[in-house]
Amino acid sequence: MSKTITSKIELNVELDENRVPEKLNWSAQDGGVNNEEAKAIMLSVWDSNAQETLKIDLWTKDMPVDEMKQFFHQTLVTMSDTFLRATQDEKMTATMKDFCDYFAEKLELKKK
Repeated sequence: MSKTITSKIELNVELDENRVPEKLNWSAQDGGVNNEEAKAIMLSVWDSNAQETLKIDLWTKDMPVDEMKQFFHQTLVTMSDTFLRATQDEKMTATMKDFCDYFAEKLELKKK
């Protein structure tokens, strides 16, 4: 019988009096991340029983709009990569990548 390994990812949200995020920090010990600050977090969890995605989208009130646009673009690109790894659907991945390019062009994002 193989040994089960547990890995923990922790999110901490500091809210103001109106429950708006002021600070976001996260830790992932296995990844070498310890209480690192973040300005935005998007978390999706698949509920197989309900056949739906549960979401938590948070950003701090001092998250700059230009950084939010980059965050969204990079998230979409990463989702395209993940979609390919999960499904091996190269045709749809290419379509998704085309949209990512279009998104970046329309927002006038510079490639980094």
